[in-house]
Amino acid sequence: MADPGIPVASNGTHIICKRCNVETATQLIRSEKVCSKCFCQYVTTKAIKRMETYRMRGSHKVVARKLLLPLSFGPCSTSLLHILDGHLQGQFDRMNRAAYELFVVHVDQYVDEKDRKSSETLLEKYKTRFPRHTYISIGLEEALNLESIDWKSLNLPNLSEEDAVKPATERLQKMIGSMPSPTSRTDILTTLLNRLLVDVGKKNECEGMLFGESTTRLAEKTLTETAKGRGFSLPWQVSDGNSPYGIAFNYPLRDLLKKELVTFSSLATPSLEDLIILQESSANISTSSKDTTIDDLMAQYFESVEKDYPSIVANVMKQRIAVYVVSRLKREQMASTDGEETKTRYHGWQEQSTKIVFYVMDAPDLSTAEG
Repeated sequence: MADPGIPVASNGTHIICKRCNVETATQLIRSEKVCSKCFCQYVTTKAIKRMETYRMRGSHKVVARKLLLPLSFGPCSTSLLHILDGHLQGQFDRMNRAAYELFVVHVDQYVDEKDRKSSETLLEKYKTRFPRHTYISIGLEEALNLESIDWKSLNLPNLSEEDAVKPATERLQKMIGSMPSPTSRTDILTTLLNRLLVDVGKKNECEGMLFGESTTRLAEKTLTETAKGRGFSLPWQVSDGNSPYGIAFNYPLRDLLKKELVTFSSLATPSLEDLIILQESSANISTSSKDTTIDDLMAQYFESVEKDYPSIVANVMKQRIAVYVVSRLKREQMASTDGEETKTRYHGWQEQSTKIVFYVMDAPDLSTAEG
């Protein structure tokens, strides 16, 4: 009996890869049937092309640029680390030098000591598999010490004198638990995580940050931030380039679906599956639950859509909603603008950008085998 995962012609014969025309097609790149080798090459090439900003220029030897890579132990950030590790190894093999070096940072969001020990053990596996890079692990509670955060603007309740002297992990739990809704708790956690990563990157002289976010995740973020009235932040949240925080944000996996990266992680040699912690499927989230966030709903929507209709996910990014929203201002102007001023200038565009979101979802299919 034929493997149900392998594309088979109507007459029962296996289909040959459309790219190499040699091997049996076992995977799909959007609608193109390809072999596993060509599939992995496709994923790798897509990511490396997005690293052109940091390519070596000229033959003279220069100091490698330091880039921070946030590692969540998920399939996307793990795949990105694997791809860039191979890319750097190739540069060393050819020229005995590399254009950049990776500073891998894992932010531990667990507060239980046993869970943190498990994270430490897993990070050691990454160090063994990819020994070339520098690694650090830092607890999310360290964000409570950041002076760069405008704490008043977060509208957090003041801690009592008794709570204020408790360990940082307990203060963090108290702070998150005091938020009025699941969505607000998620927002605070995301804010603390991103600002902590920025702080670590700047203190360690990193030129930019390489987020392992797929086009699926970026599409989720585009609609989520628009729905929350924060479309003004999309330029640095979904696009490569400067951020308002003095460090560049880059998304090398922006042209790849999450499901493609999950598949890639299982096909990589050696397999990455023993390094990855998979989160519970968003399909299991109840849309009627009081604990469901806007982020959960968007993740659930795109998880279901990318399976059968990847063009919708591709359209959200390919139509460049974020670029449209800020088309009146150059990136450099936006990055140097005060956050509140930026918010005021773009708030009036929210209704228009929301309409564009739904237009994009109904737009003609822009995805291709190369897209």
